[in-house]
Amino acid sequence: MRLPPSVRYALVLTSLALRAPPALAHAGLPETSNVTVRRGHPEDLFVGTTFGAVVSRDSGKTWRWICPQAMLYGGWRPESFLWQAHGELLAATGASLIRSRDGGCTWEAHPFFSSRNLWPSGLESPASTPSRAWVTTARAAAPNGLFRSDDGGETFTETSLKSTTDVYTAVKVAPSDPRRLYVSASTPKGLRIFRSDNEGSTWEEIPQPFPEYSVDSRPYDLLILRIAENDPDHLWARVTAQGWTYLLESKDGGHTFQSVLHPPNQDHDGLDEYLVGIEVSADGRTVWAATYTRFFRIRDGGPTTLLSLPEGNACADRQGDALLVCGSTWVHDWALARTRDEGDTYEPLFSLPHILPSACPAGTPTQDVCRPLWPQFAPSIGADPTLPPEEPVEVDAGTPEAPPKKSGCSSTGGLVPTACLLTLTPLLRSRRRDPESSRR
Repeated sequence: MRLPPSVRYALVLTSLALRAPPALAHAGLPETSNVTVRRGHPEDLFVGTTFGAVVSRDSGKTWRWICPQAMLYGGWRPESFLWQAHGELLAATGASLIRSRDGGCTWEAHPFFSSRNLWPSGLESPASTPSRAWVTTARAAAPNGLFRSDDGGETFTETSLKSTTDVYTAVKVAPSDPRRLYVSASTPKGLRIFRSDNEGSTWEEIPQPFPEYSVDSRPYDLLILRIAENDPDHLWARVTAQGWTYLLESKDGGHTFQSVLHPPNQDHDGLDEYLVGIEVSADGRTVWAATYTRFFRIRDGGPTTLLSLPEGNACADRQGDALLVCGSTWVHDWALARTRDEGDTYEPLFSLPHILPSACPAGTPTQDVCRPLWPQFAPSIGADPTLPPEEPVEVDAGTPEAPPKKSGCSSTGGLVPTACLLTLTPLLRSRRRDPESSRR
């Protein structure tokens, strides 16, 4: 019997909830959720996960766990991170702006936003001007705005875009023209795109009524996603209506949008689940769209392709001509992989059982908080729960570690570790979809 990815995913999740340690049973299936490469340092990789994050400082040879407790975000999980060339990690969680200046070992909530009860929702820092950072806030029934930093996020000031009624969901800067800014917003008058051509000095308010989606309910959750590298007028956004998420494209600076991936027809083609994120080629002609279980490739003027992998989990980050893509260890045995042919084939980088405990220095929160949690957490991802007797030391970038030994299915005192769920994989696999079966 053919089981779609979402059904297989649900079966694994159900098994995990029944068998995993109690602390993880409420956290959902352990998965990767986003990937970030440090600017100017391709050997440094940071992957956000449903269980905190993992970091590699040696081009993916070894991966170390950072628990969510050390990252200070609790139930608010960032959709993306920013890793500046000088080493600072930043993320807008929806409740705070968190940052780390030592590669993830020590985290703090930025005092500018926390002291004002502002909820950062979007973060952007153009690669051409890394000292400039922009943050939007989106706390309902509270003052919100766009905030600017000229010192890499150390201090922030208000901009002219602010309101006591509007909620600002995201900010993006055009790579080819850093003066061009777009901010998506929800207002009492409806959804809006705010556009500036002079770095926020003045703004054009562009209503987004989306009448084609307003038959039975009001569209919501408008979020600006990407701006093409070569054209400041070419951008992508998402909007939700009637339970469906639509991926939208504009080629006229946000004045009009066309759906490029949409809900299914009777053949179940299209986007029938929540859109997690997208990535775009350098020329803006190819888009990769990730959902919780599937990965689409959309070519300008061509068909939409449902790629055969990943299944069960997806995200993407483009690095030059390659894509780093999230996947599901529980379905196809890797959690992060690289593709150099736009998603046709993959080179696995790691799976969850390969993760190791923190290698941060003693005295840092990630070491002191996360290390004691490792013996209970490790079996839930199939990793070795044994901690080394001595304090770990960060591995040299050129010296890969041997993969950890696999723990047995009876090593958790009666609890069945998640690694044992991998034995379900053959039962959960199904015939792949026809890669060209999905269309606009």
